[in-house]
Amino acid sequence: MATRAKNMLTIAEVLDEIDVPKSTFYRWLHTGRGPKSLKLPNGKRKIRRTDLDTWLSTFENTAA
Repeated sequence: MATRAKNMLTIAEVLDEIDVPKSTFYRWLHTGRGPKSLKLPNGKRKIRRTDLDTWLSTFENTAA
């Protein structure tokens, strides 16, 4: 279970990593422009590390 927990990020951890305001990130989630997320029964939201990495990779700029 410890490995699974490390693969799940809190919103605070994601915000720290991508350096955007909480309000911006939640707007992205609500408009479908953010990474996939899970809403747990306790109301908290978690982001899988793989989903965040996949989402971030869509913004990579490759030199032509």
